[in-house]
Amino acid sequence: MFNELTTWDNLLLAYHKASRGKRSHPNVAAFEYRLEDNLWQLQAELQAQSYTPGSYHSFFIHDPKRRLISAAPFRDRVVHHALCNLLEPLFERGFIADSYANRLGKGTHRARARAQQFARRFPYVLPLDVRHFFPSIDHTILRVLLAQKVSDVQVLWLIDRILDSGKDVLTEQYEMVYFPGDDLLAALRPRGLPIGNLTSQFWANVYLNPLDQFIKRRLRCKGYVRYVDDLLLFAEDKATLWAWHEEVGDRLAELRLTVHPGAHPRPVSEGIPFLGFHIFPERMRLKRRKGIAYRRKFRQLLRRYAAGEIELEQVNVSVRGWVNHARFGNTVGLRKAMLTREIVRGSARHGVDGSGHLQT
Repeated sequence: MFNELTTWDNLLLAYHKASRGKRSHPNVAAFEYRLEDNLWQLQAELQAQSYTPGSYHSFFIHDPKRRLISAAPFRDRVVHHALCNLLEPLFERGFIADSYANRLGKGTHRARARAQQFARRFPYVLPLDVRHFFPSIDHTILRVLLAQKVSDVQVLWLIDRILDSGKDVLTEQYEMVYFPGDDLLAALRPRGLPIGNLTSQFWANVYLNPLDQFIKRRLRCKGYVRYVDDLLLFAEDKATLWAWHEEVGDRLAELRLTVHPGAHPRPVSEGIPFLGFHIFPERMRLKRRKGIAYRRKFRQLLRRYAAGEIELEQVNVSVRGWVNHARFGNTVGLRKAMLTREIVRGSARHGVDGSGHLQT
């Protein structure tokens, strides 16, 4: 497997995947300028097992929770893609169908659609989300799960290098939790995956796959959806969901994870908050804070356009992106009202033609 991982074709494919949509970024352009030399260098370091990951660039985002995103140097992202090119097919066939994050042909829209299907079939839902998920992922447990399907010692060496490079990135984001049998040394266990890594996104599915299997096979939950660390369990009655709540908590403890307190079964008729929308059996509404956040962003774009700081196309790209996201819910009225109101408000200053498009 390691020989295949370090082939020129795999590294070149990894470069193309890592650079998709980012070739104008300075670090990507610099790598591409001497592409062959850089790939040969990476290949030589990997084959000699002298490869060392670089330092992360970290920054916070608010979407809506405050999260620390850690971006690896571009050459490391190429290595991540090269590794995942080989590992993903090994694990993909063992994942359940209703896990939707970071998988080909899945995604947020399909996850919400599946949740709505279950909302039409079952009267009650139990929403759960894992507390401090990425900072809490235990390296020892993850490596055992990966080694169940990966036997090549050189591939495991590379996995260890990547794991070790990110073990301290989220230290300040983790609040220590002691589980039964722990001693004080438990605080020293290596843990945490940088949220910006492709490997982290893939390994998150590997890490929670035992929980997925437990819910589907042991609990026999027929209505279950997971997107990263957000879980929805559907059932015919609240008593069943309360019992599952306790059992899921126990199974998560074996993975050294906990759920946010306060989760409880609720009727699906009240709406299910999930991935930026409120999902009802017969409709889907965009969360109010999502609409407010984009309205503020749109106003700022209009001001910058009026000041000549950005081109009209940048405004249009932003609007199209938001509309394509919002249209998956019942948001026709919201979209018309928001965009029309903001354009009319700014028309005297920005200039708007009769069709509602900003004039250049």
